Amino acid sequence: METQSSAGGSPIELKTVSVVIVVWNAQRYVMECLDSLKKYCGSVCTEVIVVDNASTDGTPELVAERYPEFKLIRNAENFGFAKANNIGIAQCIGNYVCLVNSDVAFIDDCISPMLRYLLENTNVAMVGPRMLGADGHVRRSTMRFPTVWNNFSRALCLDLVFPRSGFFGGLLMADFDHRHTMPVEVLNGWFVMARRAVMEQVGLLDTQFFMYGEDIDLCYRIRQAGHGIVFFADAAAIHYGGSSSASEPVRFSKEMLRANLQYWRKHHGWGAQQMYLISLAIFHLGRLLGLGCSYLILPAKRLIVASKLKRSIACLLWTALAISGKEDAFQARS
Repeated sequence: METQSSAGGSPIELKTVSVVIVVWNAQRYVMECLDSLKKYCGSVCTEVIVVDNASTDGTPELVAERYPEFKLIRNAENFGFAKANNIGIAQCIGNYVCLVNSDVAFIDDCISPMLRYLLENTNVAMVGPRMLGADGHVRRSTMRFPTVWNNFSRALCLDLVFPRSGFFGGLLMADFDHRHTMPVEVLNGWFVMARRAVMEQVGLLDTQFFMYGEDIDLCYRIRQAGHGIVFFADAAAIHYGGSSSASEPVRFSKEMLRANLQYWRKHHGWGAQQMYLISLAIFHLGRLLGLGCSYLILPAKRLIVASKLKRSIACLLWTALAISGKEDAFQARS
C-alpha cells in the first residue's frame, strides 16, 4: 500500500480512512466543517460521505454544489443520528472510519496522528481527539460508564464539591484534565476514529438510540469485546456543540433523557434502572430549586433563567412519568 510521511512520525498508510458526517440543517456549521476538512485532511481521507437527514434549509443542495467529490446520501426523512451513521458506514471502503459531527471545525490535520496511533497500537479499537470550544479551551469529551453510584454523585453535586476525585466525580471524569493520552471507558461521539473491522464485529450503532446514548452503548460493546478505547491528546478539533438542538432545547433535553434510560434498560436490571431514575429526579429537582432562586434574586437574567426553568420542569415531569412506568414517558420526540 502507498505511504506518505506525516509530521513528526513514521510513514502512515494512505487510502484507509473514510469520514462519515451526518447533517441535519445548521448549514453554516456544515459548510465550515466540510471546508476545513477538505483544507486540512483531504489528502489522508479515502472518501468523505455526507448523510443528510432530510434537511430543510438547503444544506444538501449546497453540499452537492460545493463538494461534488464528496459522496452525498439524502435520506427521505430524519432517521436519527445512529441510523444515518450506519447508512454512511455501509457505503465506506476505508479500513478506518471517522464519525464526525457536522458542527466540528478542523484546525489542522488531526486525522493522520490518530491513524498512526491506531496503526501502532493494534489492541486499540477507537480513539478520539481533544475537543476545543470556540474559544480554544479544552472541553470534556470523555466519561465513564454510568453506574448507580456515579449518577447519585452527579445528582448530589459531589462531582462539583470534589472535582479532582475519581470516586465522586466519576461519571463525567471531573478528575481528568484532558491533556494526556490515556485509556478511557467512553469517548463522546462528537468525533471518533474506529477500526471498521471492530465495528462490524461488535455491531454498528444501535438504531434504537435516535440521538444521544449511542456512543456510550457502542463503547460499552467495544470494551466488552476486549478492545481498547483511548483519548488521544495529540490531536484536536473545534466542536461548537448544540448546532441542531439549540432551536428546540426542551425536546432535545427529553431526547437525551430517553436515550440514557434506553441504555440503562439495555444493560442493567430493573432495580438499577429505578435507582438511576431516582438520582435523575434528585438532580432535576435540585436544579429546579436553584433556578427558582436565581429567577427571584437576578431579575436582569430572568429571560434566560425562565427558559432553563421550562426545560428543567419538563425533564422533572418526564422523569416522574418514567418512574411511574407510564409508557408515554418514553415518547420524547413528540
